[in-house]
Amino acid sequence: MSANSPAAVVVLAAGGGTRMKSNSLPKVLHEVCGRSLVGHAVAAAEELTPEQLVVVVGHMREKVEAHLAAHYPGARAVVQEEQKGTGHAVRTALEALAADGVELDGTVIVTTGDAPLLTGSTLAALAGAHTGQGNGVTVLTAVVPDPFGYGRILRDGVDGAVSAIVEEKDASDAQREIAEINSGVFAFDAKLLAEALARVTTDNVQGEEYLTDTLEILRTAGHRVGAVVAADYRDILGINDRVQLAQARRLLNDRLLERAMRAGVTVVDPATTWFDVQVSYEPDAVVLPNTQLQGLTHLGEGCEVGPNSTLTDTRVGAGARVSNTTADRAEVGELATAGPYAYLRPGAKLARKAKVGTYVEIKNSELGEGAKVPHLSYIGDATIGEGTNVGAASVTVNYDGVNKHRTVIGAHCRTGSDNMFIAPVTVGDGAYTAAGSVITSDVAPGALGVARAQQRNIPGWVERKRPGTASAQAAAAAAEAVGEA
Repeated sequence: MSANSPAAVVVLAAGGGTRMKSNSLPKVLHEVCGRSLVGHAVAAAEELTPEQLVVVVGHMREKVEAHLAAHYPGARAVVQEEQKGTGHAVRTALEALAADGVELDGTVIVTTGDAPLLTGSTLAALAGAHTGQGNGVTVLTAVVPDPFGYGRILRDGVDGAVSAIVEEKDASDAQREIAEINSGVFAFDAKLLAEALARVTTDNVQGEEYLTDTLEILRTAGHRVGAVVAADYRDILGINDRVQLAQARRLLNDRLLERAMRAGVTVVDPATTWFDVQVSYEPDAVVLPNTQLQGLTHLGEGCEVGPNSTLTDTRVGAGARVSNTTADRAEVGELATAGPYAYLRPGAKLARKAKVGTYVEIKNSELGEGAKVPHLSYIGDATIGEGTNVGAASVTVNYDGVNKHRTVIGAHCRTGSDNMFIAPVTVGDGAYTAAGSVITSDVAPGALGVARAQQRNIPGWVERKRPGTASAQAAAAAAEAVGEA
């Protein structure tokens, strides 16, 4: 917390969001780039290190409260039992703080829970201008290409103070030409805000307490109403329906990709690449087309991910290659490779130079340095030692219907194709297993494990048991050819 930190940030997140057309999810919990709408608002507010951070909840409040408690424990949820307007929501927040003995002194920022593009730096600029200009209230505004439907900002011709906010329906033709609009985000002097809210009435068509009414109250009382124009008008864009949700996701993704590219990441096709906000990276990482990086995924220096890959909470080491792969809570070590068409499930850990190849699934298993599972295999609940090669079409049979069991294959082993390892079982260092074996007992270090029935051929079986078939005819022709020879 710094000396310039606001006394409080109040996030308004109580609305129903009916235009989202959702029966099970409140608007503010819809996600954009790996974070909920209200999560974006809280994250931006936290950058200011406010003394108090309050989120006003209402619609489906239990879900919103649970989300905040799980992901943003520093934010306090305050319930607005009835949605009686933005002014009432802010007053509810202040009353809840006062009931706990919190006396606010300084700046109070009021923001919304549905503007995921609003940044902490924009809020900091608002707070700085508010205190620097000595305003009673400061409005965050934006100059937009199409102001239709927004409240227009009217400024005093003398010092640029805000003289009024005129809604679209009440604006004159000349006022409708104004491109500067109200964002619904404000900075207040805490004591003046409390006094103004006490004077807000419900004398309007909706019968609600409007926060914007406080501006006229404060201006009439002789306090300056200032305005700060957002550097990027898109910062203030709110979400009201799923079309706007998709548009915001694209805009935020573009920002995230630009930031990554300017930090030294090559993004070959930004149009088909998606980053979550918490994705991190090091220079010279390469991201190929149609790739999604989600959650806390991290790209090491010089690694290459994609094409056609989805990584969630996965770490990719320096110089590693991950192609056409789905990974969830996995670790791909330095210079390791995965794919194409690999599935790394939670707990999959590939050490340096390990390889997971085509149509291979790894779950809760560690591959040692240089270990390889190249083809068509399932490795679950296993430890594979360094330098070991697991043959194609191998399965660690880890589940007995009740419990999971572990397979251990030592260092520098060579296991044959089409092996079943019936866990719990251990194959010692340097051991081999024969192709087609079902390994049910431990194999000692350096031994060859063979577990398959002896082959038996029954002459003439096809012609006797499948007479008249193409197979029988081919067999007869082959026998005739042998006889003639």
